[in-house]
Amino acid sequence: MSITIGSVVLDGASLPVWVDEFGRGSDLVGQVESVSITGALVIQASAQQAGRRLTLQGRREGNRVIGAVSRAELNALRALSQVPDATYTVVLHDGREFEAMFRRTDGPAVEGEDVLDQQPVDAGDYLIPTIRMVLV
Repeated sequence: MSITIGSVVLDGASLPVWVDEFGRGSDLVGQVESVSITGALVIQASAQQAGRRLTLQGRREGNRVIGAVSRAELNALRALSQVPDATYTVVLHDGREFEAMFRRTDGPAVEGEDVLDQQPVDAGDYLIPTIRMVLV
């Protein structure tokens, strides 16, 4: 199993999960509600062309870690995220393919939490990632 983001391949027995696939920001219908001067409710809805959130995240469940990636993989993703306005092909472990760019509106585009707090750090160390993207 693997997830590919641009030229970076996340490969492992357990991978980060698309945590907001059905959550906030997953609906591609924009809607604005307002009240007219007569007191009537006015609803305007339209289809969005893009903008669906794609957040890939690992997690800790007790002593078990799911979806950890190596420090080298996270650094490679961080390098991709530093290119302004760049879009990347994202291929999920199930074969679904999307065009996306990194998102910074609700936190850093790429962040990681050390699985083990050890010094010195090594490229092979594992981190629990949060990778924020938006479909374009």
